[in-house]
Amino acid sequence: MNYDRYGSDVLSSGPSASGSSHHRTRPTSTPQVAEPGLVVEDVETGWVGAVLRVEKSGGMHVVILEDRRGRTRTFPLGPGFWVEGRPVVLTAPTVSRAPVAPGRTASGSRAVAGSRARVARGSRIWVEGKHDAELIERVWGDDLRVEGVVVEMLDGVDNLADALADFRPDRERRVGVLVDHLVANSKEQRITDEVLRGVPRGAVRVLGHPYVDVWQAVRPERVGLERWPVIERGTEWKYGILRELGWPAGSQADVARAWQKILGTVRSYADLEPSLLGRVEELIDFVTVDPAD
Repeated sequence: MNYDRYGSDVLSSGPSASGSSHHRTRPTSTPQVAEPGLVVEDVETGWVGAVLRVEKSGGMHVVILEDRRGRTRTFPLGPGFWVEGRPVVLTAPTVSRAPVAPGRTASGSRAVAGSRARVARGSRIWVEGKHDAELIERVWGDDLRVEGVVVEMLDGVDNLADALADFRPDRERRVGVLVDHLVANSKEQRITDEVLRGVPRGAVRVLGHPYVDVWQAVRPERVGLERWPVIERGTEWKYGILRELGWPAGSQADVARAWQKILGTVRSYADLEPSLLGRVEELIDFVTVDPAD
């Protein structure tokens, strides 16, 4: 992955030239932990889906897969699956009760053993909506608690000027703002340019990603897509995406359920696009740097 510091077909069953998926010499299957969100194919039926969970049923382990249309199916855990074009033996996730050494947080930072949440700083990170906040919590939550950084919602960039007027930022109480679809000549760009003219120098930093919605910052393969669909103008973007995915798209409750499904596929920073990763990392640095530096 090309990591911006600041800045083979998964569904293939590997058929032979004749169209048969049965080869004279089969590649060796390798063990693969059935982690939630892992996309696999059952060789016998051709069913493709993401792992929801592993459980015991009738004295044996089974894996529950969910396809892109939200349908679920249960299979015996073990051999007979493909992952990214290679045969695997699915195994149950293990839960260790022994203490482990500090590892990495979901953002890739080194975890601090026994760390406690720091008292909140005066500085803040603001995002446009609930989904942005939940995605940041999913990946950077541990880091933000150690740093004492609070993420708050703006409910849209249109509210930025009023929010800053109430907050009164300065070099001791900074605000980092993450804006959706912050591209040249956009409404978002015009709003933020105007707002920044009226705040103290070095007190506010506005950064953005190019996506219409933060959903697109999740790598499309996590939800079984090659790329996020382009939704025609005049169609509410999220409902258009749900219809493209074949998911229920009749109400806001459907949107909320779909987002939780998408969010559930995000395991770490590796499941997000670099263009979001770099912006969030830069905002965290901005609000945590010593004002004297």
